Amino acid sequence: MTRQLTSRLPATRDGGPAGNPAPVRRKRWSARSRRDFFVFLALALPNILLISVFTYMPLINNVYYSTLNWTLGSANATVVGLENYVTFFTSRDASKVLGTTAVFTVATMGGSMLLGLLLALALNSKVRGTTFARSAVFAPYVLSGVGVGLVWLFIFDPGYGVLSWILRGLGQQSPQWINDPQLSLVMVIIVYVWKNLGYCAVVYLAGLQSLPQDVMEAASLDGANGFKRFMGISLPLLSPTTFFLLITTMISSLQAFDLIRIMTPLGSGTSTLIYEAYLQAFGAYNRAGYSAAISVVLFAILLVITVLQLRFAERKVHYS
Repeated sequence: MTRQLTSRLPATRDGGPAGNPAPVRRKRWSARSRRDFFVFLALALPNILLISVFTYMPLINNVYYSTLNWTLGSANATVVGLENYVTFFTSRDASKVLGTTAVFTVATMGGSMLLGLLLALALNSKVRGTTFARSAVFAPYVLSGVGVGLVWLFIFDPGYGVLSWILRGLGQQSPQWINDPQLSLVMVIIVYVWKNLGYCAVVYLAGLQSLPQDVMEAASLDGANGFKRFMGISLPLLSPTTFFLLITTMISSLQAFDLIRIMTPLGSGTSTLIYEAYLQAFGAYNRAGYSAAISVVLFAILLVITVLQLRFAERKVHYS
């Protein structure tokens, strides 16, 4: 009976019954597939090698250096394991450095994004001179951080600075921006926000110009004013732009170095993680292993915050 049923099944091309098809053989790579693969290797391999040599290898070496008790310039080093990390987190300056890093990052990130959005709304209007205004706003972002720091240091100097001269003309005394640790941090935050304001404004401006105009016109016909259109339509549709700026500005703020180095060489009140690592390695201590440990801590913080943003913050993003 089984043989009769099997013989009645329609046959496939290879002669077997349709109910039990023969296993599909994988086709070998065609000449075109091999050619595309080699073209991909030719284009991607140089970039992969460069990233491996100049990014991943220094990262691995830095993790190894963080386990050493090594004085910069010395030919000898002692493996101490996690002692550098324990020393950092149990030191008196750890909470101060981490707190300064958090305040600087949040203030510069929030200030740049908020003011950049407001500036983008102003630049999005169709009035004469907006092209020049957009160029002028973006110009500080491409300027050298050293040059910007020197110019603003001259402005904030309490003795002969421009701001001090204006305040003296008004009968007021200039604050000690450089000598006061708290004011030094405020000074650096102001300059950093000013320098990166144009970047956020231009990115937000591109997002505003890509919004669907038919939706905005429909909301306007329904009686929604400008503020309601912005809060209910524009701001949610700008969530991909906001998410992009949230990640890029956070990474940039955590890696800020040039302005801090120029405006506060001793790091009084402005010792962020990256600047503390610089001071420990190239300052009076020459503690290369300890500095490497601080750099690894900074990398871990960057990695964790970025993963959390990708994991949770992206849920609030509307891509359509």
